[in-house]
Amino acid sequence: MNFVKRAGFSLWARKGRTLITLATFLVISVMVLAGVLINDATAQAEQDAKRSVGAEVNLEMDMGAMGGAGGGGLQAPRIDAATVDKLGALPQVQKYTYSMWDRAILKGKFKLVEGGPADPMGPGGTPSIGVLDSSLLPDFRSGKFKLLSGEHLTAADKDKKQLLIEERLARKNGLKIGDRITLTGNDEKTTADFTVGGVYRDPRPSTEPEPEHLVNPANMLYGTVGGLSALGSEGKGPLQVDKATFLLQDADVQGAFKDEAKRIAGSALDGFKLDANDKAIQQMTGPLKSIRSTATVAMWLMAIAGAAVLTLLVNLAVKQRRKEYGVLLAMGEKKSKLIAQQALEIVVVAAIAIGVSSLFAPSLTQSAGQSLLGNEASAAKQKLDSWQPPGPGSTGLSEGIDMDDQPVENADPIDKITVALDPADVVAVGAIGLGIGLLATAIPGGAVLRLSPRTILTKGK
Repeated sequence: MNFVKRAGFSLWARKGRTLITLATFLVISVMVLAGVLINDATAQAEQDAKRSVGAEVNLEMDMGAMGGAGGGGLQAPRIDAATVDKLGALPQVQKYTYSMWDRAILKGKFKLVEGGPADPMGPGGTPSIGVLDSSLLPDFRSGKFKLLSGEHLTAADKDKKQLLIEERLARKNGLKIGDRITLTGNDEKTTADFTVGGVYRDPRPSTEPEPEHLVNPANMLYGTVGGLSALGSEGKGPLQVDKATFLLQDADVQGAFKDEAKRIAGSALDGFKLDANDKAIQQMTGPLKSIRSTATVAMWLMAIAGAAVLTLLVNLAVKQRRKEYGVLLAMGEKKSKLIAQQALEIVVVAAIAIGVSSLFAPSLTQSAGQSLLGNEASAAKQKLDSWQPPGPGSTGLSEGIDMDDQPVENADPIDKITVALDPADVVAVGAIGLGIGLLATAIPGGAVLRLSPRTILTKGK
């Protein structure tokens, strides 16, 4: 009888041992498959999060370079808009915008909203932020600011004279879409009429100073870069901007974009830094990484423990079958075939266990993984909600508050995953399971090689 038939008869004849081995392999298979499925599900959820958020790279002033080349001492650096346009045309970029700011003064009958610091920029003076695309401003993208009427400023409006104004400023001056408002530039020499292109809502109260410019947030003006730069005090030279934001096609191309940007812009980037802002992605995917780490550790611990248990079971089986092996060896059977028989029995049991586990492991993993993720996401959300900003006029340093820890709005931790069984997952688990089975037969296999049929049959050892 060949060893394949003997393996089949042995599994059937020793039903108790076969069931114990099957149960052991089943537990191993379920745990390993669960680990693989959670890894796949969390990886897919992370990729979806990256696609939904996009990768953001900010071109902004490098405080560490202030005073060095290109920094101009205490003079904030600026970069030509034409250079930024070249960077925005790179294939890694999905959308981009840039901005610059200066003081503008409301003229004629137009008045600022009362509240907050009194005339921090002189009577009628307020910051005017020139933007290429207002929809890409962080506060609009996060949903903190809401456009109530009109349209966002876009690159098509670049050289027009259009403004977005806050609803309280619009209400105070009786302004609506299409109305015109007169502004004077910082040098108080150049005056121009701007059209109200949109009215937005800033939820901050009038008494809370805007953190960057320390003015009443209701008085902030956003306008086209071309229109507001014409009011500037820098003459009629090339348009220059203070900062830029690039939304990339994918987070994975950040490195390639930075390399290309440095190559194209060269020394024009002196005084600036390219800062990858992946904070939103990290905030969203934190719970995913936590449960993936837990699942991976549990998977390998179970695999190692399972290999040890199977080794003991196979070793015990070899000892119990010494007389059987002695008779077979005395009949001329090769030791290699005895080892092959033992390995085949393990492989058959492993294959059955893997097949059975693939039927119900996905549903169990979905339930368990969702429960774990829900707990992690809830804890992360509570931590984010508990963060409090420093008081008005404070940097937070004296209170031990790090502004870098401020949560990103509309980037709640992911609390759902979808587990799906892929043929590649079964193949991976099969490879691990068969590897464990073969490893479990390797040590007892050495004992088989040392068997002597004469000693076994005469002394029973």
